[in-house]
Amino acid sequence: MKCDEIKELMLDVAAGAEEATSAMNEHLVGCSACAGKLSDMRKTMALLDEWQAPEPSPYFDTRLAARMREERAKPQRAAWLSWFRGPVLAGALALVLMMVGGVNWFKTAGPPPPPVAALGTAVGDLQALDKNEDLYANFDLLDDLQVQPDVDADQENP
Repeated sequence: MKCDEIKELMLDVAAGAEEATSAMNEHLVGCSACAGKLSDMRKTMALLDEWQAPEPSPYFDTRLAARMREERAKPQRAAWLSWFRGPVLAGALALVLMMVGGVNWFKTAGPPPPPVAALGTAVGDLQALDKNEDLYANFDLLDDLQVQPDVDADQENP
């Protein structure tokens, strides 16, 4: 057995609730630290068995009840921020909730997004060109391209 396993069982063995197993006895023979702890626990348990609790005074309950009545009769001292706890706190929380709701409303309430036409249509292609105008304006490779005449178009028109 390991020391951690022995420590879990040590209190029950020291109190007399369980008997030490053979594996525990073997460990205690080889481990002086665990044997010392078990010995100390047994001494503590023996002292606790000898200890007798003192009897309370016969007037203990009467005096305790009188003290409780005196404490209840004292006027309650107002806390430093007791005025803040009542309706002021409720009003402040309601104001915070209204502000959060207003900010959220302003964030969502805005102009509707413009309608987007499908790509492949004339309007959709013009919108895509307009959106990517800066990209196409700075694209140097487009300037180097030469437009090839359409051979099929020339053959169709005699």
